[in-house]
Amino acid sequence: MSHQATFVGRYREAATLARAALAGPAASLTPTLAGQFRAMEARALARLGDDRGCDLALSEAERQLSTRTADSDPAYIAYFDEVELAAEFGHCFRDLGRSVQATERGAGSIFGDGLNNCSDFFATMVQAEAYINQGEASQGFEIAMSALQLGEGLKSARCVQYVREFQGRVTDGMKQAAEFRDFAEQARGYRLWQQVGTQS
Repeated sequence: MSHQATFVGRYREAATLARAALAGPAASLTPTLAGQFRAMEARALARLGDDRGCDLALSEAERQLSTRTADSDPAYIAYFDEVELAAEFGHCFRDLGRSVQATERGAGSIFGDGLNNCSDFFATMVQAEAYINQGEASQGFEIAMSALQLGEGLKSARCVQYVREFQGRVTDGMKQAAEFRDFAEQARGYRLWQQVGTQS
């Protein structure tokens, strides 16, 4: 619910929901669950621009995840691991405008092995945006193209939102650059880019 609240822009509610999950029955709060809840809190706080709160939540998420063992968590949360946490760091730092940290901490979140194209798509789009925000347009557009390729088989409102946010981060000045024109020409061939274009 916290993740969904962040997706629809209800960031304070998202942070509250994550904290409520942490305050749930102590017996069911395993290290990985606690780590994920802290990461969801961090994501919401980053959207609110709360650097300190976000950093504290991320640090606690990392600490919690480091204490887990092979049998400490139920199977349904096994997917949330160091790779997923790296993606959360990338998202948070991008949203806080700390683009260099976003590329450094988020880089380990992309496997590209075809096992989880949705997560790889999100992480790749975040990396693309972070490079764009650093002024590294060529690299950002190259990474965004990789994301659009990953997104060809995905049907998700969240995927569309990520592409829309990426487009919103490309400034008018960048749009005049040859790199963007080349990228946009290729991007028009991909479903998600077309979909955002028709909704704008």
